[in-house]
This record gives sequence, structure tokens and C-alpha cells, in this order.
Amino acid sequence: MSSKRAMRQAQKQAYAKHRSNITNSRFELKKKFIIKNKEEKKNKN
Repeated sequence: MSSKRAMRQAQKQAYAKHRSNITNSRFELKKKFIIKNKEEKKNKN
């Protein structure tokens, strides 16, 4: 494998990891927020 091809592949992998981290962290925040809201509603009742 040429070094150019290896670099391109490494960049693609790094970018994919970066994108999945963004979506995962966004999803985790949403999940925490939803759970927090449910708990608050229970406490009001």
C-alpha cells in the first residue's frame, strides 16, 4: 500500500470516528435530558 493511500485511509477513519462521537454524544445528552424530565414529572405528581 502506498503511503498516500494509507494517509487517505487514516484520515477517513479519523473523520468517521469523529462523526460517530458527535452523534453518540448528542444522543447521550438527549437521553439524559429525557430521563431528567420524566423524573421531574414524577416528583410533581
